[in-house]
Amino acid sequence: MMDLTFKTEHGRFNYRVGAIIIHDGRFLLVRNLEAPYLYFVGGRVHFDETADEAVVRETEEETGIRLEIERPLFFMEQFYDDEVTGEHFHEISIYYLMKVSDELERLNCTSVTERGISEETLWIPEDQLRNYHIVPEFIAEKLTALPESLTKTIAIESR
Repeated sequence: MMDLTFKTEHGRFNYRVGAIIIHDGRFLLVRNLEAPYLYFVGGRVHFDETADEAVVRETEEETGIRLEIERPLFFMEQFYDDEVTGEHFHEISIYYLMKVSDELERLNCTSVTERGISEETLWIPEDQLRNYHIVPEFIAEKLTALPESLTKTIAIESR
């Protein structure tokens, strides 16, 4: 399937989803050796796929576990320059809180980045979140007090 992303002369547009997964007071985040930051499980929505379908698919691809959606948390529009590639992005993203599952104890990350770099998952205790550079920063700042209903935000780092 085709990812909903395209390049323009001004940068790249992305439509993506992210999964906020919490288990035993810890948050599941992803890293790769190329990036100086941690990020949430997730990825690009495919053409002809709903955002709900995409977050379930991406979660299963990156963890090996099929999780259900608890509720959508954040609708976000971002403008930023990627810290690794320098590429400028205009991104629309929806972040979901996923339902807890005991299967999370056996997760297995076998995913790779668009550039072919292996990813790994790690559990970060809530009281240690501030010790890490997590993107998007707006959402990282909201992890200890998640909203009860969908919250919309615009983050402009560069434009």
